[in-house]
Order: sequence, then structure tokens, then C-alpha cells
Amino acid sequence: MEKFDHCVLLTRVGGFYELYFHQAEEYGPLLSLKVGRKRAGAGTVPMSGFPVYQLERFLKILVQDLDKYVAISEEFPNDVSDRSKSGGLLFNRKVSRIISPGTLIDEKFLDPYENNFLLAVFIEDSVAPVSFRPKGDGIQQSQAVGASEFRDTKDVAVGLSWLDLSTGDFFTQPTYLSLLPSSIERISPREIIFDKDKHNIQANLLKTMLSEERYLTTHHPSPSEPTPASTWESMLETPELNFPESQFTSQELWAGSYLLSYVRIQLQGLELKLQAPVRRLAMENMGIDKSSMRALEIKTTLRENKSKGSLLHAIRRTVTKSGARLLASWLTSDFLLGSPSTSIPIINGRLDLVTHFLGESALRENIVVLLGKTYDSQRLVQKFSMGRGDPDDLIALSRTIMRTKMIAEILQKFQGLSEKSDAESFGPKCITSILEQLVLEGPVELAGQITDAIDEEGVMHKQQLEDARVGELVAISQKTVSVDDPKGDLSAVSKVSLPKSRAKAKEANEIITGDDEDVWIMKRSASTALCHLHESLETLKGDKVDLEARLRHELGAKSLTLRWTPGLGHIIHVKGRDSASSFDAKVLGSSKSTRSLHVPEWSRLGNRIDQAKLRIRGEEQRIFQSLRLTVIYNLSRLRQNAAILDELDITTSFAELAKEQQLVRPILNTGTTHKIIGGRHPMVEDGLRERGRSFITNDCFLTKDKRIWLVTGPNMAGKSTFLRQNALISILAQIGSFVPAEHAEIGIVDQIFTRVGSADELYRDQSTFMVEMLETAAILNQATEKSFVIMDEVGRGTTPEDGIAVSYACLHHLYHSTRCRTLFATHFHTLADMTHEWSGLERYCTDVAEDAKGAFSYIHRLRNGVNRNSHALKVARLAGKPHNSRFQERLVTDFGERASQAYRTA
Repeated sequence: MEKFDHCVLLTRVGGFYELYFHQAEEYGPLLSLKVGRKRAGAGTVPMSGFPVYQLERFLKILVQDLDKYVAISEEFPNDVSDRSKSGGLLFNRKVSRIISPGTLIDEKFLDPYENNFLLAVFIEDSVAPVSFRPKGDGIQQSQAVGASEFRDTKDVAVGLSWLDLSTGDFFTQPTYLSLLPSSIERISPREIIFDKDKHNIQANLLKTMLSEERYLTTHHPSPSEPTPASTWESMLETPELNFPESQFTSQELWAGSYLLSYVRIQLQGLELKLQAPVRRLAMENMGIDKSSMRALEIKTTLRENKSKGSLLHAIRRTVTKSGARLLASWLTSDFLLGSPSTSIPIINGRLDLVTHFLGESALRENIVVLLGKTYDSQRLVQKFSMGRGDPDDLIALSRTIMRTKMIAEILQKFQGLSEKSDAESFGPKCITSILEQLVLEGPVELAGQITDAIDEEGVMHKQQLEDARVGELVAISQKTVSVDDPKGDLSAVSKVSLPKSRAKAKEANEIITGDDEDVWIMKRSASTALCHLHESLETLKGDKVDLEARLRHELGAKSLTLRWTPGLGHIIHVKGRDSASSFDAKVLGSSKSTRSLHVPEWSRLGNRIDQAKLRIRGEEQRIFQSLRLTVIYNLSRLRQNAAILDELDITTSFAELAKEQQLVRPILNTGTTHKIIGGRHPMVEDGLRERGRSFITNDCFLTKDKRIWLVTGPNMAGKSTFLRQNALISILAQIGSFVPAEHAEIGIVDQIFTRVGSADELYRDQSTFMVEMLETAAILNQATEKSFVIMDEVGRGTTPEDGIAVSYACLHHLYHSTRCRTLFATHFHTLADMTHEWSGLERYCTDVAEDAKGAFSYIHRLRNGVNRNSHALKVARLAGKPHNSRFQERLVTDFGERASQAYRTA
């Protein structure tokens, strides 16, 4: 416990994992475990524990829910020499693995639809100028500095390296300290490691940012020098790196070495095979900063932080878990090929596939059905690469390989038909690209070996045995809790999957209590040696039947059976009247109706049978290890095929989405146009559809000459929706999806920036207006001519005069300096007058239709012009404000309108 004092230590003791000392007292109640006391040489020791089969349940609570680190101490049998050295101890215990939130491998509570990234951040000890806040503003200089200081550290290079142990994905990326918050937001790591002992300015900024964003951080001392990338090879699936080390920056090498050193400690010698590190550069994909990720609700909703209502939820139609993970990464990450890309060939290649699948509904449906029958092979093969996995996993992998082969055959068939019907079609070209990337030679042979070797019926029987045994343990645990504490909480005993029917339960029970418990997971034909061993066992079993019949005859005991028990070994068992008879054999035990006897002949035969079974199990284990090594040998091919299946899952889902929601294929170019006809907001349209309402479409035409739209109009008339939908359409287009519009022609966007909504960050000493200004400054400093900017009501958090000044300054900079595509919504109608001479700025607005009785409705379709009435009082009326309050509002509004008119006239 002293060595692993940062961990909750779970010690294996027979069929239980136990907690001791202060950890038992602290975590026992949290886990609903009874805390007892055990006598030891040093006195009584607090302890609590749970059965081995409940490990996953309690790991979920400790690691996932409480963000704790758990050290697993396992039992390892001592040989004869070790026993003498240890004073006769049968087992040696040592920590076999440290489990933290970022180092999950195959735990059942691991989210199948999300990557589980572990991120290492490395900042060099160099010092760069940083602007501190002046004294006297209520913040001590020694305190952590806020986000505004990141602007002044853009020259500080940072190395990032992250991996997912459950899939083997491994990445590196160079960045700058000023861009670090957005980079971490896109990666969404479950755990971040950094060296808290560094005390330079940059390290302090990093600590501040990680603390304020509430990331789970782990202190790990940084190495004294970076490990050369060539030494990473022992942890990679490929024997040699397929790229020169010079491609990495020194910061990336430090971060990669730092990350792998931490992983080695966590795994405590466990094998690890990662994919070769993939280096990601921000310029390869569309940049989406942290604020835009949240404001556009790409992964979760802004208000409730839920998946439903997000872009990901609106477009996800994938049928595999790994495909869902990849789609989430495409939308939220800039480190994956397929993320919003800036490469037109990559985007068009993806769009070609979607177009082909949309036109070939039979092909799409057949592939979707087969994909739905595959398993998560990315995580399956990773389990085997780490020395884990079981026969069930091999069966799942075999089935996935065969489904992959069937998909390839279907694609080949359709490819041939397409080539005959239309030689100029792009369909055969994109299908050919998919087929060329699939590698079936090797994996198909592996699938055949698995099918020929593993006995699926035997595996199923083994599962029934385990279910029945767990059921017995649950019953014993419940009985123990009831006896020890009649008012105790039985919730500590987890629910388990018992056999689904009485027949299965009875069948499993017969297997357990019968004379033979032989459940084999390999077919006899799996190897010649295994076949011979089974033949020998059958011969010995025949000898057992003969011996049993002979002993019954010689001893005159019809109830006599030959058995084996853990306590007595090989015995003959008699019951009923036969138990009262006298036998010429040693009596080992007896009761009123049974007697157990020792017969040397049966002991010798029984031992021979036991040895035969052990040899069979040894041969089965050898075959299993051989299959596992074959999986590892085909690791890169299996991973490549899995990646192709994931892309097929996404592109077929995009085709299904396009058919379902009447999406159109976007036209991408290298210019700065943004021409959308009949554009729709995918999430808002989903919400309206659920309520039986339709979405009002809008056009948007941004060109090099008309690059800014100034949008005015009433509250709740759809200005914010219009701004967001155009940004979302650009994102969807650049991940290779069809878009919600009647026509879309889009120039490649290098970065998307948003300034919408309002929220304070009081914990960081940042008011609502300060947050708004920080986001605005980031846009003005970082946007380029190819960026797409949406700004909604900039300057509203201060006085009208100051707000107008801030808004005008932003517009002026975007128009004259940045010259990027911009949608700018505002209630400061004076801006329209101040910019009336700007030829590259168009003015559009929404409106309200009102009848003579005062009833009104919103006109969501934009028209050319300026709407100088925000109709805020109508929104107040809809919200149910008291009548007296509304009367006062009307008086003030009338006065304000007369004053404004006088100002414009003057």
C-alpha cells in the first residue's frame, strides 16, 4: 500500500478481492460493502471485500464514477523452492495492473461509442514573455492566470501525444500554448498526464487551464530526456517505423516518450501493441475551436449537455459501435483522416461513395445488414495484442472476418455490373478503391482456423457452467449477508446473468453435479495430438465404466458410483441400503444414508483420467495460444479491414440519412464562396419534425465581393438558427456528408469561429462580457480569408454606446483586414447606417407579421433590408410577463423610438 499509495489496492484472496486498513473504512461504505475486522499479528485490521465475479461492477464505481486509480494485486502460485523461501506460502501476491480512467482496455463498462483517450502534454522549460494582470485588480500575481494570458504565449511550443489502449490508436501533434485549450477540447481525453513539479510560467498556465476546465489530471514525472522514436517499436504492431524520426518535433518526441513511460507503469509488464503513431497537423483539417464546438452543439447540447439535440445525434445512423466512434471523432477531432477535411479529393472521394450507395439501395441495404452482424474488431484485436481475449472473442473475430469477405464479394459483384452499364461512372472507381484497401489474404485463413478449431457448443456449455456457478455464489452471498446482518443491504450483491430458462439451469446443474465436468472448447480435430488425447481419455472412461460395473457386482452394491471430491479425492460412493453393508475397503467418511470408501484401483485409474484431462487442457491452451499468435501476426491487416468497415458504415449511414431527410450533395471548391439555397438547421428541423411542424428554409450567398451579411430582426425570429445552420452545413460538407439544402456550393473552410450566446466564468474571474470579448479577440486574431465566422449580438453585455463601438470595430476588422465569410447578427440597427457605404456587405433581416387585433407571427425567411424593431415586448408577452410591467415597457419604448428618430433626422 505504501508503494501504490495513490491507488485503491484490491488484493486477491482466493475467490475474493479485499480492501484493508483505512481504504476499507473509506471505500467500503461507498461501495455498499460491510466493513469487518480481521485479527492479525499487529492487532485487528479493518477489511471489506467482494467476490471475484463482481470485480467489473466495483471497478466501474471506483474508476469511472469516482475517478480513482485502482491497483489489482493478484495471486501467483509459488513453486516448491519459492514456498520454502516464503515460509510455506502457497501464493505470492503482486500488483499486475494499475487501472485509471485513461488506461481501460476491455472492461465491460467502457463506453462502446466513445474513444477512451489518455493524453500527455509536454511543455519545455523555456521562458516566453507573458502578460500578467496588473496589481490591484483583486487577483494576486501568485494566483493562476486566466485564458487571456494564453494569447501572449503563442510562441511557446507544446507537444501532445495521446492513445486509446482499447483500440491501439496512437497520435502525436505539435501545437502552441495559445491553442492548447481547443486542442484538448477536440481530443476529449479521459485522463491527462503532466508534470506538476515544473514551475515555469508556461507550466503554471497549463495547470490553471486543466484545473479550470475540470479535466482529470495525473501527475507523472517527465523523463530526463526523450526516448528516441525507434525505441517505441517494442510497443508497436509493426516491427519498424515507416517514417523518419525527423518528422517529429522535439516536443512531440518528449510527449510520446512521456506517454509511453506512464503506460508501462500502469500495465506492470502487460504486453502492448499499439498502431504506429500518426502525426496530425492542424492545417490538414478544418479547425473548430473550443467555443465553436460548444456553441454549435456538435457533440452535446449547450444547455443540458446531452447527446440528444446535438449534431452527432441528428446525423448518426451507423450500425456498428466502432463506426459510431469514428463518426464522433470526425465531427469533434482534427487529428483523424476524415475529420472536417480541407482536401477536396478526400472529400469528393467520400461523397462519391455516399452518392453510389444512395443510388444503389439494394447494395446499401445488403452491406448495412452484414455490418450489423459484425463485432467491434478494433477492440477485439487489441485485446489479443495485449495477451487478453478468450474463445468467445475468437469466434466473434472469425464471424467479422467472414462478414468482411461477404461484403467484399458483394462489392465486387456490383462493381462488375456497374462497369458494364456505365464505364464513365465514378461508382466503380470508389468501389475499386475500397476493394484495393481490403486485405483478405491472411484474415480469411485465420477465420478458417478458428472455425476448424473452436467448438462453439462447448464454449456455450462453458458459459452455462459459469452462469450456474455465479448463481450459486450469489445465493451464498445473499444468505451470508442475511445471516450476518438480517437488516443488511443486499444491493452489495450484484445482479448477474443467470440461465434464461429452467431447462438451461437444470442442464447446467447436471453438468456441475454429474460425474463428469468435461467441457472442451476445442474440437477434437483441432490437432492430431488432441485427437489422440481424446481417444486415450475415451479408453480410460471405458475402463472406468467396466471397473464400476465390476465393483458393483463384487461388492453387491447397486448404488455404487465412482466419484471424485475436492476433500477426499477419488472415492467409491454408496447410499441407501448399500451404505449399511460391510466392505473390504477403507472407509473415508459416512452419514446415515451414504458411505465413502477408498479403493486403490479406482484411485490409480482416476489419477490416469485426471492426467489425460490435464493433457487435453494443455493441448487446448497450446492451440488457443497458436490462434492468438496468428491474430497478432495479422494484426495490421485486421485493423486495416476494421477501418474500412467503419468507413463503409459511415458512408452507408450518410446515404441513408440523405434519403431520409432529402439532403443534397455539396459542391466543393477552393474559392471563398458560400452559396446555399434552401438551407436547413439539422437539429432544429429534427425537433420541429417531432412536433409535426416544418422548417422554414433560407438562402445564403456569400462571395468574394459580397462576403458579409449583416442580419437584423426580432428576437426569436431565427437569426441565431440561420447563422448556426450555415456553419453546420460547412462542417457536414467537409466530412463528406450530404447537406440539408436544395443546393450547396461551398469554398473550403480552414477554420470555423462562432461568437454566440452568453455565459459568465465567475470561477475564473471572467464576467459575461469578458468571455464575449475573449472569444471575439480570438476570432479577430486567428481568422483567415478562408475562415467562416458567425457572430451573434456582439457587444450586448455593456452600454448601447460601447456595444455599438465594439460591434463596429469587429465588423470593420472582418471587412477590411480579415476579409473572410461572415454572418453578423445584431440588434444594434445603427450598424446598418454606419456601414452603408461598404459594397461588400449585404443587409438581411427577419420580421414579424401582426394583424389589427395585435396577434402576430414570426416570418423566419430572410429578406433584403434592415429591420429596426426587435419586437422584444412581444417575446415578453409570450413569456407571460405581468400586464402592468408590459405597460411600463411600452412607455419607455415609445420614448426611445422618438429619441432614435430624432437622432437619425439630425
